Amino acid sequence: MKNIPLLAVLALVAAVSCNTTARSPYTRGVADYAVVTIKAPDLGDISDNGKEVLNLYRFAADEVDAIYWKQYFGDRQALLDSLTDPVQKTLAEINYGPWDRFTGKSFVDGYADCLPGAGFYPADMTKDEFAAWDNPDKTSPYTLVRRAADGSLETVWYHDAYKEHIDRIVNYLRAAADITVKPSVRTYLLSKADALRSDRYYDSCLAWLDMDDSKMDLVIGPNEAADDRLLGIKRSYEAFVLLKNEARTKELMQYVSRMEEFQQSLPGDPAYKTFQPGTGSNIFSCDALYYAGKANAGVKVIALNLPFDADVQRDRGTRTILLENVIKAKYNHIVNPAGAVLLAPGFAEHLSSDAYFWNIVFREVAHGLGVKETVNGKGSVEEALEDMAPVFEEIKANAAGVLMVCKLQSRYDIHHIFTKDDALTTFFASLLRSVRFGEGSALGRANIIIYNYLKEADAFRRKASNQYSLDLARMEAALSDLTALVLKTQATGDHAFATGFEARYSKRSADLDADRMYLGLEKIPVDIRFQFKR
Repeated sequence: MKNIPLLAVLALVAAVSCNTTARSPYTRGVADYAVVTIKAPDLGDISDNGKEVLNLYRFAADEVDAIYWKQYFGDRQALLDSLTDPVQKTLAEINYGPWDRFTGKSFVDGYADCLPGAGFYPADMTKDEFAAWDNPDKTSPYTLVRRAADGSLETVWYHDAYKEHIDRIVNYLRAAADITVKPSVRTYLLSKADALRSDRYYDSCLAWLDMDDSKMDLVIGPNEAADDRLLGIKRSYEAFVLLKNEARTKELMQYVSRMEEFQQSLPGDPAYKTFQPGTGSNIFSCDALYYAGKANAGVKVIALNLPFDADVQRDRGTRTILLENVIKAKYNHIVNPAGAVLLAPGFAEHLSSDAYFWNIVFREVAHGLGVKETVNGKGSVEEALEDMAPVFEEIKANAAGVLMVCKLQSRYDIHHIFTKDDALTTFFASLLRSVRFGEGSALGRANIIIYNYLKEADAFRRKASNQYSLDLARMEAALSDLTALVLKTQATGDHAFATGFEARYSKRSADLDADRMYLGLEKIPVDIRFQFKR
């Protein structure tokens, strides 16, 4: 990449902006997302009943999409009807509202910036008011907090708030259960239908983990709390319709029996590693057929580790799902081009699609490991760390995941041709592209924190050429120290420390702003958006 001074870059951007007055001002926002077509799958080995089940899964996912619009923003159609610029309308559809997912800033006149509590809480509710309020349901991940007629706070269960859509989803799931030929699928679908109507998910999570003999999968329900930046409690509805890659899944399943080994291999004090992951975990590789709700909003996830329920993780385990077609799309469209631009000669050669895949595998495995309950009686990590919980969970998974890959690959336990240096270099390239997600998401803040922590540890040097040279030994050591620190913070539920640490390390530097600008000038997208083909 050419050595372009930052002021020259700013001037160039200004000049380009001045010469594009006929274009929509929202064109750049849409261009940040590369269009990826999710093609209709080959269903040659799927029975007619199975194909109809897939259709019903997609109908259920569409209802989840409608719920998520209400949950995060409000009236979808009213917003879209109010926008006359078609590019701005597309941007609103990408973001599921009038707020940029990277910054939380409004791009629609008449709307203030996104509230930290999204649509989960009253706009005027403070943390102190919530803390003083005596209501046993307030900390449930599945309740909304609303103002009663007298101005006091009250809870509304998700299944009541979204009853019309839940009823439709239940009908689709029960119809699919009626025609499936697999008992495990039928059990899961009926259990999930009951869970959606009661907001009690333990049994349906177990049934989902037991459903390991189906080529198709449906992930559906309120799963992650990343949208709740106020308290980190309330979970957002999402859905994934998936088709399993049997050969790759067989390869991945060999690691399932080693979860306790991976748990004990984490850095830090053994007192913080007493959690014993369940023995019923599994790891699947799938192609994504359809995303809906939170899954389809803004940055697209490339892997899952569910359920988040700590009781299920202890009693049975988790399912890690690698979304292989989406992983490939992100590597080809973003990670590899970004690394080629920002890494110095001698380092860019270590970029590896295999390393990227396996880093993601163990990032998701790491979500199911570590600390779930505090060691000092403060409750769950989510309860103790509140708004900091999602950020620290993302730091842990990213850092611990690549450390596990380094250990396994140094022992030749991963039978693919890439090195530990490839894993660390590709991790750093992915970090550089994902800090562009900004402070508006837990993942974006987590990646900025990791970048700044590595910088403080002298794990990299940004050269005059605007490219990075890496000290991979220092990087590995710093990631180990960071993982140990995060596990300690989670185990002790130290919210004050977490808040101070986040404030110190989550500041975007001038170098990161310059990187973002260079990647924009190179027309490397920030993320992807889907076009689904039936």
